[in-house]
Amino acid sequence: MTRHTLATWQPSAWSKALTNSGDWRLALHDDVVTVTVDGVATDAGLEACAILDVARGLFWNQFTLQVGEREIRLRGIRRADAAAFEAAFADAQQSLQLRQLIAEFDAAARQATFWVTSFTADLARHLRTKGWLTTEFSVEWSARKAAVGFSHLLDHPALQAHIAAQPLDVAGTIALWTEDLPVIIARENQRHLDSETEECRDFFDSVERSPLTPEQIRAVVCFDNRMLVVASAGSGKTSTMVAKAGYALHRNLIAADKILLLAFNAAAAKELQKRTRNRLEPLGLDADQVVARTFHGFGLDVIGQATGKKPSLAPWLEGGGDIAQLGRIVDRLRATDVLFRSEWDFFRAVLAREYPDDDGTTADASEGDRTSQGETVKSPGERMIADWLFFNGVDYIYEKRYEVDTADAEHGQYHPDFYYPSINVYHEHWAIDAQGESPFDGYLDGMKWKRGVHAANGTTLLETTMSDLWGGGALTALGAQLTARGIRLRPDADRLAAGQKPVENALLLQTFRSFLIHAKSNCLTDDQLAVRLAEQAQGPIRYRDASFLRLFTIMRREWNAQLAADDCIDFEDMLTLAAEHLEAGDWQSPYELVMVDEFQDASYARARLARALVAQPGRYLFAVGDDWQSINRFAGADLSVMTGFEAWFGPSEVLRLERTFRFPQSIADASSAFVLQNPAQLTKTVVSSTREYAPTIGIVTVDSETAVAAGIRHRLKLLHDDVASGKLPGTANGKLSVLVLGRYKHQSKYLSGCADLADLLSVTFSTIHASKGAEADYVVIVGMVNGKYGFPSTIPTDPVLRLAMPAAEEFPKAEERRLFYVALTRARRGVLLVTVDRHESRFVMELIRDQRIVRTNAIGEVLKSVVCPKCGRAFMVERVSKRGPFFGCGRFPHCKGTLSIDGSPSMPAVKPVGEPRKAFTPYRRHR
Repeated sequence: MTRHTLATWQPSAWSKALTNSGDWRLALHDDVVTVTVDGVATDAGLEACAILDVARGLFWNQFTLQVGEREIRLRGIRRADAAAFEAAFADAQQSLQLRQLIAEFDAAARQATFWVTSFTADLARHLRTKGWLTTEFSVEWSARKAAVGFSHLLDHPALQAHIAAQPLDVAGTIALWTEDLPVIIARENQRHLDSETEECRDFFDSVERSPLTPEQIRAVVCFDNRMLVVASAGSGKTSTMVAKAGYALHRNLIAADKILLLAFNAAAAKELQKRTRNRLEPLGLDADQVVARTFHGFGLDVIGQATGKKPSLAPWLEGGGDIAQLGRIVDRLRATDVLFRSEWDFFRAVLAREYPDDDGTTADASEGDRTSQGETVKSPGERMIADWLFFNGVDYIYEKRYEVDTADAEHGQYHPDFYYPSINVYHEHWAIDAQGESPFDGYLDGMKWKRGVHAANGTTLLETTMSDLWGGGALTALGAQLTARGIRLRPDADRLAAGQKPVENALLLQTFRSFLIHAKSNCLTDDQLAVRLAEQAQGPIRYRDASFLRLFTIMRREWNAQLAADDCIDFEDMLTLAAEHLEAGDWQSPYELVMVDEFQDASYARARLARALVAQPGRYLFAVGDDWQSINRFAGADLSVMTGFEAWFGPSEVLRLERTFRFPQSIADASSAFVLQNPAQLTKTVVSSTREYAPTIGIVTVDSETAVAAGIRHRLKLLHDDVASGKLPGTANGKLSVLVLGRYKHQSKYLSGCADLADLLSVTFSTIHASKGAEADYVVIVGMVNGKYGFPSTIPTDPVLRLAMPAAEEFPKAEERRLFYVALTRARRGVLLVTVDRHESRFVMELIRDQRIVRTNAIGEVLKSVVCPKCGRAFMVERVSKRGPFFGCGRFPHCKGTLSIDGSPSMPAVKPVGEPRKAFTPYRRHR
């Protein structure tokens, strides 16, 4: 590249004469442009100059230049000279830019060298003193690196020759600089892990009864700021937590009094404390100062430290006292508040019962909605009105024939929706919205005709609309109209409905208590709940949930007033107040390492408290849990805290403990496939180290519920005999443990008759919820039937809870599925599922269909078990049609699934001769 110095251009005598250019001179030297016009010079650096315009002529050109802040027009320059100036100007600009780039590069290289030197020194220091390179470390050095501004220069084409000529020290800087920082940190952490695995081999082999596995060692050595360990059932998560605390002490990473272990109940906290001391003190580690607490107990201490006054827990909260307190609140409100009594009684008698199950199962549209009085109506709105009338003791007739013959060429006989015989009044419920529009063609014409019939015959018609009903005003208005016409409303919550009673108070109070737990944990005000109602609920659901919220608002007010009167707090206050004090800086936590057990059961409030504890730099959160075992939603657990861990706590290291030491691979495969039907569950591949004792999973079908106990005893007697004969090996203490699990406490009755097996079998009962953390050689799961007290339970978890929770689960029976997974994975050798013929649980059907689990009768004979491919809820039975034999679903006519005798789905459904068709009435399903 040529650098132009003292290059000048000016007009010739001819151009001066012919173009009237005047006397000017243009010079380019030392990156400065100088223009002299009539003896007056103007100059500026190249960066402040530009060629704005070139007007080209036959012999001479004209320039318009930007020189500093002036625009100067120069005429009469020869075309060749003009081209030479343009080339020189461009060449000079390019030369200047290169020199500036080189200067920028050299300055940035010095900063980059300083960054590299500082980074490598800090990396070595961190590895030496703190071990694992954390996210905080990475974020800090990434920010410092970004501030240097070196990377964009390395790829600049004009600088490649200069870069290639750099000395070795700068070349080394460039080599390290161009490597991705997360890659460097990951490589160094892997080296650190490998080194620590060898250097601490004796510790890892002796800290627990069995040497730690490689995945456990990684979880222990990894000391990132935020860690989530997704642990399989039986994978040694408690061992990993204890080893983590021991490793921190063994390597002098964190002092013992700065380690906090948080558990969800007192028994778990006590076990963690005991286990930590028993395992670490023999190794010479100061485990006595490691603190294990419950969330609530720790929260209480935080409030006391922050305020100087430790609050008291309300004495009526434990042992079911919270439900009893809510009951007293309701009783007091019913006695003193007429409106509350009316709404509570109606909710209990009508709205609370038969809430749609959460598996999406609904009746066929043609079957309609069954009312408290026993008739079948044609829309949820009509059912709501009928139930309200029944609740208030109003005599009505559904779709009574109108007193005048209305049949003609265009209309059939008129049947109004409701008739009140005591006052001779008719009632129509219209399927129209707030704008008076209907989704059905011709519906408005029908309304007009019906109104005309009443007007012409002088009969009285009361009217309600779908919009007013779901908006909450229709029933109040209807009550006023009926009362004005002489009907006395006599509300009675205990009036027996057709075939069922009102929801039991205890069950309804439990729903309100669960809602209170979630609402308080999530710090949701009444206004915020109302907004959620408006966003999430429509139609009959909205009506019901609005009623629920009206009751809840009053009950929560009374609950908080009782706490204030007693100068106490509840469990939710313990957590939310503690988190608020930590967030406000009212108390500085001394804990640097916070470990949380059973994180799948964390609530919003617990997560908030944990986050506040580690908010300061240099803090570590180590959470261990199994989202597949999240079964405490009723107690406030919110699975989204674990599945959305990074959203809560920021960039995190997520590890897995996938090797189980409890159950064999066949149970691992079947249970994993079962729980992963829910795509929202975190994925992991469970690998077993346990011996197989086939068959590991079996299903026994007995003839009736009364035969369950005998069936269990027969199977346990066979197990007893196999142990006695030596066919099955016993255990070190000579007995095999058998854990009988039930969804409900009353199922313990099935253990009767097993006492004589106690010499070789230790048989105990537990509910599945209470069995969390337990294990046995063999597990028997009873109650694997459908129905109200079946498994999965069809006592629905009230979907109103979605209004108080951050994220509702969309997968049907998600928690029941996880509960069944917990039951399956309590077994060390085998699982037996007990069901009743023609009442098989859908979970049993799914295992037979997807896992090919063999089903036998009580004496062990294999039963034919072809699951309906359409509904998956019944076995196929052999039937005969005009076209020959075929398999049809046992739920026919509710399900019309079929299979050919050879198993193919080609045989069409054949309706038995003489089956009556069900009537279908348009318009009314949505009213």
